[in-house]
Amino acid sequence: MTYAKAGVDIEKVKKSHKAIAELLKDTFSLRKEKFGQVLIEIGHYAGLIDIGGGLALALHVDGVGTKTLIAKAMEKYDTIGIDCVAMNVNDLICIGAEPIALVDYLAIDKPDEKIILEIMRGLVNGAKEAEAAIVGGETAIMPDLINGFDLSAMSIGIVEKNKIITGEKIRKGDIIIGLESNGIHSNGLTLARKVLLSNYNVKDYIPELNSILGEELLKPTKIYVKPVLEIIKYSQVHGLANITGGAFSKLTRLKKDVGFNLNALPEAPPIFRLIQKLGFITDKEMYRTFNMGIGFCIIAPEKEYETIKEICKKYELNFWIIGEIIEKPGVFIKNFQIV
Repeated sequence: MTYAKAGVDIEKVKKSHKAIAELLKDTFSLRKEKFGQVLIEIGHYAGLIDIGGGLALALHVDGVGTKTLIAKAMEKYDTIGIDCVAMNVNDLICIGAEPIALVDYLAIDKPDEKIILEIMRGLVNGAKEAEAAIVGGETAIMPDLINGFDLSAMSIGIVEKNKIITGEKIRKGDIIIGLESNGIHSNGLTLARKVLLSNYNVKDYIPELNSILGEELLKPTKIYVKPVLEIIKYSQVHGLANITGGAFSKLTRLKKDVGFNLNALPEAPPIFRLIQKLGFITDKEMYRTFNMGIGFCIIAPEKEYETIKEICKKYELNFWIIGEIIEKPGVFIKNFQIV
């Protein structure tokens, strides 16, 4: 089984993204030399516009994907909002921005107050963890279009222009530090569902996971805002990557003329090993689809390791040096190249 066969062809998605970016780029000139001038090309983790005073506003929009189907099947809606916040704020911090606010968009088939309030509680809990205000939103009741619900948000952050982190400073010899994920997070669920639900019911207890399957899949996406912002403040960081859709292939958006040699990854958690075994999925496909236990990557000079280590320990966040930057472009894992 592959992600493409499950219905999500990453290569086709990338082509679509490229075509969209070309169209949208024509609008950049509308703000040239004005308040809101665009500072970065489309394709990084967030958009950036100049708001004066040496500051840039970061903008991002994201959702939770088909994790909503698991929430519906489990009739458990109180954590999916955390995922929605995480998918937004974890991308904002990748360019060095501090998340400050979000607005959510909930599309649902019927106005079930209990479900809606549970979803909102999750959003609030996620926002508290990220220290970002939810300043509004939209709840759309669309029974003709939606079967269940869909959840997304638009987010903004702030960053000093001279402290923007794009990845351009990444150099050969930099270390790559991986921060532990909280399970599958909010990506690859289409493939995971196709594989796992062909063998189990979502409410089955799975011995290999020591958990009900649905509970494992609904573990909320970890929010990395506090430790990463502290790491940025107290150490020299060259690049930051949120490991979401496309998994480790996303590292190339930081810098294309270097290589990311992930030669010391920890063993993948049981949920990923189970998906791989039941779906007969190759290592290459797994590392192009799932976070495999690493939810976020920090690229920094080796001399910064001790500072980063102490901050991770302060937040009780497991981490590993998972690789290094090399000359040969691409992303390399074990003995194969994934991109």
